[in-house]
Amino acid sequence: MAIGQSKTLLLFGATGDLAKRMLLPSLYALHADQLIAPDLRIVGTARSHHDDAAFRAMAGEALAKFLPDGRKDDAAIAAFLQRLSYQPLDASQLDGFAALAEKLGDVSGGMSIFLSTAPTLFEQTIAGLQSAGLTGNSVRIGLEKPLGHDLASSCAINDAVARAFPEERTFRIDHYLGKETVQNLLALRFANMMFEPLWNAQGIDNIQITVSETVGLEGRHGFYDDTGALRDMLQNHMLQLLALTAMEPPAELDARSIRDEKLKVLRSLRPVAPNESVRGQYGPGAVGGVAVGSYADDLGKPSDTETYVAIKAHVDNWRWRGVPFYLRTGKRLAERRSEIVVQFKAVPHNIFAPRGGTLAANRLVIRLQPAEYVRLLVMAKEPGLDRGGMVLREVPLDLSLTDAFAKTQRRIAYERLLLDLVDGDPTLFVRRDEVEAQWRWVDAVRAGWADGKVAPRPYGSGSWGPNAAIALAERDGVSWHD
Repeated sequence: MAIGQSKTLLLFGATGDLAKRMLLPSLYALHADQLIAPDLRIVGTARSHHDDAAFRAMAGEALAKFLPDGRKDDAAIAAFLQRLSYQPLDASQLDGFAALAEKLGDVSGGMSIFLSTAPTLFEQTIAGLQSAGLTGNSVRIGLEKPLGHDLASSCAINDAVARAFPEERTFRIDHYLGKETVQNLLALRFANMMFEPLWNAQGIDNIQITVSETVGLEGRHGFYDDTGALRDMLQNHMLQLLALTAMEPPAELDARSIRDEKLKVLRSLRPVAPNESVRGQYGPGAVGGVAVGSYADDLGKPSDTETYVAIKAHVDNWRWRGVPFYLRTGKRLAERRSEIVVQFKAVPHNIFAPRGGTLAANRLVIRLQPAEYVRLLVMAKEPGLDRGGMVLREVPLDLSLTDAFAKTQRRIAYERLLLDLVDGDPTLFVRRDEVEAQWRWVDAVRAGWADGKVAPRPYGSGSWGPNAAIALAERDGVSWHD
């Protein structure tokens, strides 16, 4: 049964770092721009023992700290804080949910739940919501990752959720899908005739997807050491980027069509061969001119968890047969960057060679962060009379999304995702079969590492990762886009 816009938004983990940095500022922005209904109630819950006034004070401090100065408006902030209320809850104790239900009151007008919790608490939380009558047909749920640590645990979580919420009322969140540039990938591919005819094995030599960070653990010691780079970043964000890059044109711009096409890509991923992946772990070095220690130093003990992974992936279908997808992600790398680089094939014959003209194949760079732009590198002739030969060089054709849409309010990913959750639009959320296809592929990679006793290779902080990752691409005649 389809349900409309929710009248209540319930935030689990409402006093945590995600809520302070992202969720509350996002909801305030939606409030300030009148994009959410005036009567939408926002109820926070967490273990912390706050009353409404204390939660509003905490939220006000978070907005003062994390909102950009240009977005701060005292009157709007004061009005937003009046939307907020709070109910303490220990989600591991079933008896606390009755008080939560009492606080929420009548939710028959529609409620959306944003659930961000440890994987071990998913089943207990869902059971508690059920026991308190908070899983009815008017309620939908948004699930923040991590949704398990492998296929089996992910299935267990999804089974627990499915006992209370059918798939059409379950919204799995991958915040990368809310990024403006990720959605622009769809517009770039399917709204421009110049790209789609070349978007295949006949026109493209290889595709690189990079998500690099300069930070280390940043207080995530326990979680990250149990997870590693493969499960933390590649299993979700990067495979979703790959699916959007490689998918066939959907019949319509709706949730089912887009997610069906992404799923086809994920199911077409070839198992990774032993020589097609690299594990790494950062050692001491310098990032931004500041000396930093190793992962073991940061963790306080030795560990074999990878902080870097590079993979040569293949999508085994007609469109992409023979085109490698090089994926890499890691911590303490040289630069913070998220991007998709499409390397086109060279022209079949260089007519400029007799006059000294050398060519480079065209390259399309889609930068997701920190700057947002689309850059097409094309060949152009340098001005001159050419008596010493013709000089050709790469020239960037830049579309800076920040500049091109300077008068348009820029949105962070959670603004769009929270609004879509409240409105009930599932297009930018991940379906269960997608998640399970991702886990199935990643679990096979991990099993290969275990069978081959593949240990993380050391790399210096501030570098681009282990030398073996450079070799992974260079043995195919490819260079990473550094």
